Amino acid sequence: MTAFGDFAAIAADDGRAALVTVIEGGDVGAKLLVRADGVTSGGLGDAELDAAAVEAAEELMWAERSEIREVGDVSLFVDVTAPAPRLVVFGAVDYAAALCRLARAAGWRPFVCDPRSQFATRERFPEAEEVLAEWPEQAFARLGGIDRATYIAVLTHDPKLDDAALEIALRSEAPYVGAMGSRRAQAQRRERLLAAGLEEELLARIAAPIGLDLGAVTPEETALSIMSEVVAVRNGRDGGRLSSSAGRIHEVGA
Repeated sequence: MTAFGDFAAIAADDGRAALVTVIEGGDVGAKLLVRADGVTSGGLGDAELDAAAVEAAEELMWAERSEIREVGDVSLFVDVTAPAPRLVVFGAVDYAAALCRLARAAGWRPFVCDPRSQFATRERFPEAEEVLAEWPEQAFARLGGIDRATYIAVLTHDPKLDDAALEIALRSEAPYVGAMGSRRAQAQRRERLLAAGLEEELLARIAAPIGLDLGAVTPEETALSIMSEVVAVRNGRDGGRLSSSAGRIHEVGA
């Protein structure tokens, strides 16, 4: 199968890959396919150009956007296909149910994990892609690990669950790890994780208290606060008010 045919098959399977095509300069029409695991097929006719194409593809397939890139006098179109991002929620609580509903409405794939099987049920979380009655280590294994498109929200108030999930998540490639709890609870969690051997720079990755400052009270408002922060992180924004922003509202103008 050609690089284009392989790319089409990956897209049809809701997979992740980038197809780089020379559109100006060089061997116009030449294609290089870069898969999520780094395996490539095809080529652009020049080793240095291939290397630059792979670098651009690796960046953009995880940023989940397609772009034209210039490499010297050659123009490359990097076409990206990717599945919807995953939101892995630890804690089968009311906040998790509201967060699943909102994540699904926003086009994300929410997963709920909690070893307490009496709470982690499909009936309580119908909007979840999957409900796993597993401890964090087993849950992440069932999900195929944590990649750069997996966002993690820890909503339990049980140190055994919180800490187990955070120890794994903070050592992963997850771009976002948020944890619920008061500032006092966060301080106590921090001391426990330090005692467990996590480094300061890893602890600094935790978004805690989780969510944006919306003054949320209900589970639905809290879910909105959390999802707003997750989307802002995914798009490289700080979540401030647009009326106070001097930059572009959208990456691509109308």
